[in-house]
Amino acid sequence: MKVALLCPGQGSQFVGMGKEFWNLSISSKEKYDNASQILGFDISEISFNGPDDKLKKTQYTQPAIFIHSYIAATELKNKYDIQFSIGAGHSLGEITALTIANSISFEDAVEIIKVRANSMAEAGNINPGKMAAIIGATNKQIDIICNQTGIIVPANLNAQGQVVISGEIDAVNSAIETAKSIGIRRVLPLNVSGAFHSPLMSSARENLLKVINSTHFKDSDFPIIQNVTAEPAEKSDEIKKNLISQLENPVRWSQSIEKINDLGIIKFIECGPGKVLSGLNRRILKKSINFNIGTPQEINEFKA
Repeated sequence: MKVALLCPGQGSQFVGMGKEFWNLSISSKEKYDNASQILGFDISEISFNGPDDKLKKTQYTQPAIFIHSYIAATELKNKYDIQFSIGAGHSLGEITALTIANSISFEDAVEIIKVRANSMAEAGNINPGKMAAIIGATNKQIDIICNQTGIIVPANLNAQGQVVISGEIDAVNSAIETAKSIGIRRVLPLNVSGAFHSPLMSSARENLLKVINSTHFKDSDFPIIQNVTAEPAEKSDEIKKNLISQLENPVRWSQSIEKINDLGIIKFIECGPGKVLSGLNRRILKKSINFNIGTPQEINEFKA
């Protein structure tokens, strides 16, 4: 049976993530060491010991999730010789999926993530913003909620009835009040350092453009459904263009999963911390078969 790779994004992190791999695998230790040299700080120390407030910061969260997810997927592939038919990653996770598909090297991916995370954090300082999850709203209600003065957009189209909005602080605060006034019971402000996947990230684009254009990309070993288009891409030029556009545009996650289903694939393996994407899958595609791989034990217990 064909299987899809899923790689999580920001919000899936937790203190201690990846430590079991580090304890058991020399190659995993080498990946953490290599990444730390590129990043200029000890990412294993922050991943394993936090504190949580530090790990939540974008410049630490993104590489920590990437390394954990990459190691989990690589160890799984090596043990069972799994060949992914297609892949997708949520925001940051798209870079992870591209790395596992050998479009970019591990070291180049860490460098891209370093620039991406720092530039996104800086953009959050230049153009302060916030994000909030709106649970249980229809598409029409989302339009009403986002009809505010100022910059505000639907940023993560995660599943039917689960949308994240992103924009200027006052606009998002007004949107939260609007949501409550029209009967939306669950509105959750997110603990992030900026208005990701919105026009407020425009100042981060130039740095990301430079590092991506200076990085050698190859055609991917298997197609990756990219966030911006919710369509499969394999050619390096298309991959690069969509990866740059991702910063300021919505993550079309539910469409991405539906596209994978349209291709006849219902088995998904989420590699990395947490089970966020598997949870979304059950909302988007009730017949989906989902596996979570985040520890060596889960790899040993895996049965396709």
